[in-house]
Amino acid sequence: MNVTVQQIVYAGHPQRWHALAEALGLFAPFPPEPEWAEFEGGGVLAVHAETAEQREGTTDLHLLVDDLDAAERALIGRDVIRSAMAGVGDMLTVRAASGVALTVSAGARRSAGDIVMQPIWFQDDIAEARELLEALGLRAEIVADRSGWVEMHADGGGSVGVHTASGRSEGAEAGIGLSLLAHGDLDALAARLTDAGFAASVIDEAYGRTVHITEPEVWINGVQEDLYGYRRVAAEHEEGA
Repeated sequence: MNVTVQQIVYAGHPQRWHALAEALGLFAPFPPEPEWAEFEGGGVLAVHAETAEQREGTTDLHLLVDDLDAAERALIGRDVIRSAMAGVGDMLTVRAASGVALTVSAGARRSAGDIVMQPIWFQDDIAEARELLEALGLRAEIVADRSGWVEMHADGGGSVGVHTASGRSEGAEAGIGLSLLAHGDLDALAARLTDAGFAASVIDEAYGRTVHITEPEVWINGVQEDLYGYRRVAAEHEEGA
């Protein structure tokens, strides 16, 4: 099943996000509007005007698939509702036992770029989230030896990180967090963003380097090269083939 990751961020000032997407080098397939805009890189960043229910910075995980009926069959036995949305068509809403929900609709794309969508799914049952995403066509590529992280990639573009909710912050609830993944020189990326009017700095984390933008707040992780404490599942599959 071909699948593309779309993360939807709700914004109080959508034009600021539009400018950030442009500074990141993302491509708008149609003219951005204040209520809704899409930007393609590795996966799709959608910017939705904030609502009473979804305030500034709230993020949803949406997957675009090439066959919605096949996706529904792959989710048999799970908490799934099929509905119709104006302008979108039929859509599946899948809810995990943690309460985290993701949506699925038809319209898979082939998107690529140095900036990759990588929303983070926070919940303590890593296995449930991984199994659900694998049923929808994503594949695990990097996993933590202690089971606190799985990096899932989509053939159509984009990635989803699954992280224990307790790793988010003390007492944090399960949910979806906005995040990006960057290939290439992070220092050059931070400099380009700063030149475009965004306060951006590079931070050295235990697992690698990250670009932090303060307004709007966005974390852009560098591609993980240091695999101490992690392993590549794809390499294991190749060795066993």
